[in-house]
This record gives sequence, structure tokens and C-alpha cells, in this order.
Amino acid sequence: MLDRRAVGIEGEAVARRFLEDLGFRIVEENFSCALGEIDLIAEEGDVLVFVEVKTRRSARFGTPAEAVHARKQRQILRVAEAYMRERRLRGPCRVDVVGVEFPGQGTEARVELIRNAVQGTGRQWGGT
Repeated sequence: MLDRRAVGIEGEAVARRFLEDLGFRIVEENFSCALGEIDLIAEEGDVLVFVEVKTRRSARFGTPAEAVHARKQRQILRVAEAYMRERRLRGPCRVDVVGVEFPGQGTEARVELIRNAVQGTGRQWGGT
């Protein structure tokens, strides 16, 4: 059985492949600053997408996506805005959540993408 960190790392790898299969281009992984971390940063067309990956071994305590509570959403928005400022980027962006569930040994992971999952995105950020 994988430990919690290993499950998270494997979940991020599954999420990355899933997004790439959908046509996303991964720009950066595990961006961190003093405000926190964003798991994946990708482009889908001309939209910059900040992706929070949540991984679970089961849905017993809720789905992975349900783990992105209001406080975590605010943190993601702050880190995304910091990323845009730091790189002097402008343009459309959003925050998506990818939920990855490993239901049991020998079974395929279940993956769910929630586009524009965090309120306050789907707008123009960046600049001064």
C-alpha cells in the first residue's frame, strides 16, 4: 500500500496524463511561492489553467474534488494571481480541479475534471 505522499505523487502523474490526453499543454508542475503551491499549470488553447489535483484511495470521506474547501480555493486564487504577477502575464485564466480516485489495487484510477471549479476565475488577471 502506498503512503499518503506517494498516492499524491501518483495522482498528479495520472492527472497530468489525463489533461495531456485532453489536449492541455502542461507549462509547470508544483509551482510554489510564499503563499502556497499549485500542482499543475497548463494551457488549454489561449487560456492559462491553474490545476489543483486531489487524490483519494476511496470516496469514503467524500470525492477528491470535495476536498477543495473554501479556504483552499482562496489560497489557490492568491497563488495563481502571484504567478501571473511574477511572470507579468495577462489574459484569460481559470482554476480547474482534477479529482483522482484509486478505488483498489489492480483497478484503474477514476479521474474527474471540473473546469472553472473555483469562483473568481474565468477572468483576466495579471498586469499592474
